[in-house]
Amino acid sequence: MKKQYDFSQGKRGRIAASEPEARGKTRITIRIDEDVLDFFLKEAEASGGAVGYQTLMNEALRRHAENKAPKLEDTLRRILREEIRAAS
Repeated sequence: MKKQYDFSQGKRGRIAASEPEARGKTRITIRIDEDVLDFFLKEAEASGGAVGYQTLMNEALRRHAENKAPKLEDTLRRILREEIRAAS
């Protein structure tokens, strides 16, 4: 080991280049309620590692954005029909 090193030509930052981001994806930081995150983590765990929690969250957001998620009104009507049928 040298007693002194010359860092005058040194540069700050990573030594190795960072991996390129997946095309069409953007890295963000958001705050999620713990119970919501726990739900997606459990779903990802239940998949046996086949799918990650971020992928599941992305799919849920996409369904909602594309209006493919079940509408609350439709869900309530279905539940009411099932309950009325069960009570008859």
